Amino acid sequence: MLFESQIHDLQMWLPWLRARRQQMALREVVEQQRRMLTKEQVAEQSALIIAQIEQMSAFREAQTVLIYYPIHNEVDLRPLLAKYAGEKTFLMPVTHRHSMEVRPYDGEDMLRKGRFGIPEPQTPTYRGPIDLIFVPGVVFDHHCHRIGRGGGYYDKFLSKHLRSKKIGVCYTFQLKKHTIPHRWGDRKMDRVVTPQLSIG
Repeated sequence: MLFESQIHDLQMWLPWLRARRQQMALREVVEQQRRMLTKEQVAEQSALIIAQIEQMSAFREAQTVLIYYPIHNEVDLRPLLAKYAGEKTFLMPVTHRHSMEVRPYDGEDMLRKGRFGIPEPQTPTYRGPIDLIFVPGVVFDHHCHRIGRGGGYYDKFLSKHLRSKKIGVCYTFQLKKHTIPHRWGDRKMDRVVTPQLSIG
């Protein structure tokens, strides 16, 4: 009976392990592509994405917005911080060993490098509702699935904020037409925005 139980457990875990390996391989390839972008390309493509975001009712109507600090040539949404500072409350993530919290953004001088060397706010923890969450990712697909950086921080956080609107942002080469491998617990986006299109 014990042997049969072990076989059953293995059969249950195999699809998860297979998806994880596929995610890791795809993440590595796309990460390399993204790191090859120039600063000019990042700025130009990010501006096109921001222009689309500004037209979305989800953004126009949002009072509290979670944004991220871009690393390794990620889409840079920081121009929104200055432009809408008086109209919206912007939050940024702070990562701990096994979790992520959010804190209000209060200017670049209030940022300090955190656990992964990413600048994080030094303001008090925010525990209220979040209207809109911009989610970074390495790969997305046309069904709004997402492969992130690999830590699972956003997936855990998003599972606690089911009412928040979730928008993934990425460059065109990061959006795949085929369904990307995903696992139980991976959170889908409500929308994915690239420089050329918005889906969801």
